[in-house]
Amino acid sequence: MPPRPLEIGPAGRTAAHAIERTRTARGYSQRQLAARVTALGRLMTFTALSRIERTVRRCDIDDLVAIATALGVAPQVLLADPLALPGAVGAGAT
Repeated sequence: MPPRPLEIGPAGRTAAHAIERTRTARGYSQRQLAARVTALGRLMTFTALSRIERTVRRCDIDDLVAIATALGVAPQVLLADPLALPGAVGAGAT
């Protein structure tokens, strides 16, 4: 029986959406960002990046660090839930 893939959790979904938002804000296509990540020494195809952004593929920590570096942000920026930040709309609502 093949191993069952791990489900992508809330942090993975948050990171995937943050990667896409940051990439588009920087004006990079998926191909351009994948090339920047690869140039940093972490092989990444635009297909792999697309799958990460669509939450089809898990983003491991090495991918996250390389993507963050290529985007010019700290890795924790891609992990931050914007609604959990102080002053965000809906922050603190439980």
